[in-house]
Amino acid sequence: MNQLKVLFCLMVLMTTTLLVAQQTSISNLRPYDQSGVNEFEYLKKNDFDFEGVKVRIGGNFAQQYQSLSHSNKLVDLDGDGAFDNPLYSLEPGFNLATANLNIDVQLAKGIRLNLITYLSSRHHPEAWVKGGYIQMDALPFLNSQFFDDLMKNMMIRIGHMEVNYGDSHFRRTDNGNAMYNPFVGNYIADAFNTEIGGEVYYTKGGVTAMLGVTGGEINGNVTKPTNTSQEDKSDKRAPSIIGKLSYDGEVATNTRLRLTGSVYTTSSSAVNHLYSGDRSGSRYYLVMAPPGASAGASGIFPSGRYTPGFTDAVTSFMGNAFLQAGGLEVFATYEMANGRNWFESTNRNMTQIAADLVYRFGANKDFYLGGRYNTVTAEVSGSQDVTINRYQIGGGWFIIDNMLLKLEYVNQDYKDFQPGSLLSEGNFKGLMVEAVVGF
Repeated sequence: MNQLKVLFCLMVLMTTTLLVAQQTSISNLRPYDQSGVNEFEYLKKNDFDFEGVKVRIGGNFAQQYQSLSHSNKLVDLDGDGAFDNPLYSLEPGFNLATANLNIDVQLAKGIRLNLITYLSSRHHPEAWVKGGYIQMDALPFLNSQFFDDLMKNMMIRIGHMEVNYGDSHFRRTDNGNAMYNPFVGNYIADAFNTEIGGEVYYTKGGVTAMLGVTGGEINGNVTKPTNTSQEDKSDKRAPSIIGKLSYDGEVATNTRLRLTGSVYTTSSSAVNHLYSGDRSGSRYYLVMAPPGASAGASGIFPSGRYTPGFTDAVTSFMGNAFLQAGGLEVFATYEMANGRNWFESTNRNMTQIAADLVYRFGANKDFYLGGRYNTVTAEVSGSQDVTINRYQIGGGWFIIDNMLLKLEYVNQDYKDFQPGSLLSEGNFKGLMVEAVVGF
């Protein structure tokens, strides 16, 4: 079945590739190829003349070769002569190919639609819609000069979409779309989710302010929550509020600086997925997993990541700094989060720090070398703190604008996890090779 899925994805991408030479222009759309690297909200970047409804079909495809090993501290706590926490037997090989189908439509002057479908992903065996939204850079249907003037600095986005919390999600791998990520893996604590709601942006002089409101959950839901752990929260469902303020501009010749602060908060939820919303899965297949595990199984597909379990309430703050000077770029993240699940009366804390250092070179910056350090410290139930440290080093080559080849070495350590757990004194490390197509 996996071979048939990969063949189907290849056929779809080969078909859509024939359309690349005649791709239509969609206003204010972040490119899916090399030119989309180091772009963020992509607000008011280009506004083409409207000549009727236009449809753009594109795609992303990614394939990895994985050569990782893992280990932990094996124990026999029950004394039956067998270890309680053995790990999956890994060997080098190819991971499941992943692919996205991107449909962008210019509906009217200043109004466009985006829809992304995962054709092949680690967690789901079938094609399924990631999400979609309508972006309004103008409101021509109101026929109002007042609103025409107002929208010169404003933008509205509504739909079931990737929430704009922080800047790290603009550099992460999104299933088949690995074009923007200079490395193979995403952050240890991966803040990413699709929720139903809207965002309003105001931009002027390099400063952008955003306020968003969503339903706080991946799926639409009209069922009354039935969690009974907290009397004051058991039958409430609160919206999520997202705020963001950023500056992005040229501070010196050939030097770009972007500073961003973000907040995401919800007081109660049936199931919140801010740190577990990526159903497409981790790039590090079956690391720290038990024997007999399936790569796409629930609870296994995020292997190598950490989910704090803030399923009821969560408040998270993320600060990002991006500096680009010539071919050198630095991207840093500092994140503080606290929250709880339905069965906890007090909140727990999590802190994440990450820093990328990348140098791009070549005639069109087609080559790059880089390193990333990422660490997470989190309080688990029982007031115990655990720590996960990771470093990644590697590089890439944009063979053409639409094709990227990456090589990465990754090493990740787990500290202070309970004896007998799969993560007790755990480590995984090794090489990853990834080929990416985007158009």
